[in-house]
Amino acid sequence: MKTPPVPEEAFNQGPLDGAARRARAAGKALVGASLLALATCTVTTPPAVPPSAQESAANLVVEGVPEIPDSLLAKLAPYQNTRSTRLLDWQGDGILVATRFGETTQLHRVAEPLGMRRQVTFFAEPVRSAAVHPVEDGFVYAKDSGGSEFYQLFWRHAASGEDIRLSDGQSRYIGASWSPSGRWLGYATTEGNGVDWDLHAQSLAGEKRVLQQGLGVGWFIEDWSPDERRVLVSRYLSVNESRLYEFDLSSGERTRLLPNVTAAIGAASYRDQDAIYLSTDDGGEFVRLELLQPSTGERRALTADAPWNVETFAICRTKERLAYVVNEDGISRLFVLRLPEHTFVALPPLPRGILSGLRFHPDCTRLGFTVSSASTPADAFSIDFDSRELTRWTQGETGGLRSQQFVTPQLIHFPSFDGRKIAAFLYQPKTPAPHPVIVNIHGGPEGQARPGFSPSTQFYAREFGAAVIFPNVRGSDGYGKTFLRLDNGRLREDSVRDIGALLDWIAAQPQLDASRVVVMGGSYGGYMVLASLVHYGERLSGGVERVGISNFVTFLENTQPYRQDLRRAEYGDERDPAMRAFLQSISPLNRVSEIDTPLLISQGLNDPRVPASESEQMVAALRQQGVPVWYVLARNEGHGFRKKANRDYLSAATALFLQRRFAANDGR
Repeated sequence: MKTPPVPEEAFNQGPLDGAARRARAAGKALVGASLLALATCTVTTPPAVPPSAQESAANLVVEGVPEIPDSLLAKLAPYQNTRSTRLLDWQGDGILVATRFGETTQLHRVAEPLGMRRQVTFFAEPVRSAAVHPVEDGFVYAKDSGGSEFYQLFWRHAASGEDIRLSDGQSRYIGASWSPSGRWLGYATTEGNGVDWDLHAQSLAGEKRVLQQGLGVGWFIEDWSPDERRVLVSRYLSVNESRLYEFDLSSGERTRLLPNVTAAIGAASYRDQDAIYLSTDDGGEFVRLELLQPSTGERRALTADAPWNVETFAICRTKERLAYVVNEDGISRLFVLRLPEHTFVALPPLPRGILSGLRFHPDCTRLGFTVSSASTPADAFSIDFDSRELTRWTQGETGGLRSQQFVTPQLIHFPSFDGRKIAAFLYQPKTPAPHPVIVNIHGGPEGQARPGFSPSTQFYAREFGAAVIFPNVRGSDGYGKTFLRLDNGRLREDSVRDIGALLDWIAAQPQLDASRVVVMGGSYGGYMVLASLVHYGERLSGGVERVGISNFVTFLENTQPYRQDLRRAEYGDERDPAMRAFLQSISPLNRVSEIDTPLLISQGLNDPRVPASESEQMVAALRQQGVPVWYVLARNEGHGFRKKANRDYLSAATALFLQRRFAANDGR
């Protein structure tokens, strides 16, 4: 699918799963005692100790933020203690999930539906992904340090509780994939020169093979052939183009599949020795599921009639069934096919929402997944194909709040400057109108705002009586490849003009207060916040910008080297003089004199994507202009705040900022 080139999750977000699909483990492992030959160290799991207030304060640099009233903290507390759970894999007849009961998200085992969640990892850093061994009692997982995204791979043997590191401790490892028998563990790594995404494989006996090296960035292992003689590998060039190859392990020869196709290729998996399933937008506006015969080049479209993207698919180990999810205007719809006939399997009614993390049980009789909705935290579910029953495995907490009182969004469409209709999700409070407004812009830019569970959105709507709007401006995924390309290169500011059109729409709605509008966003959405303040500052009461791009040239020069070429494909190459001049002309840092609206800016010091220098230079420039700026820097975070103490403080500072901006009658 059209995935961000640097997924936040580094490993096994679920087979072929949406925006983090590249990060998953595509297979299972036969990991025995010989796995010790792969280890570079043994890690002792430390006890889970919540950080003290002093430790939390030491990690934060706070500038300009007033003291937060106890009354506001008390209102926030229930929302900050909501809890979601994601299915990662089956473990016997139980499941392994990721959830948080302390400071960070860790791995837990659930032995039976709605049973106790037993925590099995206890690190200070988040562990949110894992792949369970199909035979032995253990799993492989990945974690980084301080938000650096230099993920390391570990093996956890359940009986001993010992953690064995499989990686070198300093390079970056993503896309781990076990061959069907577990003989090989494959992955992409920056081990070679720190930049290129080389493909390696290790055997359980300690043998290491370099499949390819020095060929640039964006490479992934997609799948292993059933006989383990070939590997499907892909190269992500941009959101609009990927390439698919088959690698012969014996000869080392790599053959490009679909050599004359220039299109997005989202994922690929072997059906058998001679057939491959893949998702691609070649031949149409939307990503569809196809069956490819590499020997003849014959292709068969399986979802040609669906006017939406196939965002994820998974095949069970026995090759009896294939499950896929279609993203219908932001809502997921699940389908299951019998193989090889491709006839539909009858399914029970499913919860309406966003479905992710497809995981077939090894015996192929059950399918597990995660479901989240606007009014319910994410939880793990499964379908039994024999009984056609839906089983709920976990029950997310809502901090004591009643989910029945949560606000659910309305899908709206507003006209933009060129007549295009832009989709958005509007959370309308139940309090008397007119409502102040928060415009929350997603990142990416090739992301998509979808109605998942957001405790902060519920807080703003219920406690502040604010309407929250999530627009999918041009360049967003999910609306066809033409729409996806409408913000590329020199069209960048057309997406900002979509925000201007949204402000026009807000002004025409009697239930919304156009004099009290705050724009909010992170990463690329942070750039959109700053650009909106440049162009429409007189119509905005404030901006909340998180880990945002302030200058495209300095961003491209300073982002991690392993991502530079991928980002140049989206934004333009700053090394070209003409493009450099254009990028400088649209960068908010160079137009800071046009901003006079108060801001809250937050940043992780270890951010590998949008380096902290982007926020630091923007804060300095705004202060030189005399613009009020609140600034929160976390020394132990990266691209966003993942530790609860940091996140709780930032959410409180954000709430106070919004409260004060909404209270300013003139929007200043």
